[in-house]
Amino acid sequence: MQERGHTEGGSEPVVEFRDVSLSFGDTSVLRGLDFRLTEAETLALVGRSGSGKSTVLRLVNRLLEPDGGQVRVSGRPTTEWDPIELRRRTGYVLQGIGLFPHLTVRENAGLVPGLEDWDGERARRRVDELLEVVGLPPAEYADRYPRELSGGQQQRVGVARALAADPPLLLCDEPFGALDPITRRELQGEFRELSRRLEKSLLFVTHDVNEALLMGDRIGLLEEGDLAFLGAPEAFRESEHPLVRAFLGDGAGIRGGS
Repeated sequence: MQERGHTEGGSEPVVEFRDVSLSFGDTSVLRGLDFRLTEAETLALVGRSGSGKSTVLRLVNRLLEPDGGQVRVSGRPTTEWDPIELRRRTGYVLQGIGLFPHLTVRENAGLVPGLEDWDGERARRRVDELLEVVGLPPAEYADRYPRELSGGQQQRVGVARALAADPPLLLCDEPFGALDPITRRELQGEFRELSRRLEKSLLFVTHDVNEALLMGDRIGLLEEGDLAFLGAPEAFRESEHPLVRAFLGDGAGIRGGS
């Protein structure tokens, strides 16, 4: 069961894959991939190791380019975007967080506004506002260094950094995978509510089917480089597709890389 043409009011998709294929050497990674991500929607991608989940994200921000077909962001093929411009308007939240250890929390969170030459006071206000939003009051945390934070607090800084320049699109690659179960659950709920309140569009990659069902407005199940399923969480739960049943039966999905 799939929903290939999910759009809202005929508006231009935030991200669109049109018959996208990609190979690494003799290995075909994506085969004729088609889907759309609409405004303020979260599409959660799941799949076994090597199914192409993280590859999809790298195609969106032009770390990779397709061999065939077209990847479009805000109505423009990624090949027509300046790569730096595209990446600066696309927030990236990943498992490794990637905070710079020699920079404070405020400096880490304010990296993109700094690159965009925001006025210093404007950038400071934006970062302080977001630190409050993610539960890290700036008076207490802004001048700390990553080594002085817990894993969950570091991930919150990563979320603030991704949101700092107010990008319309967030790419999330296993963002909570390294956290303990309690912290992970807390951040899942907080991030879901935050992204919906701020009306961001999310491509959210996870190996955990329960996380996908919690986070996603739709679920995409990748198998051998194409979507075996694309639809609402309720339809995913009710699907008789054997791979969907395998994921649901395991409870934590089929673990592995992307």
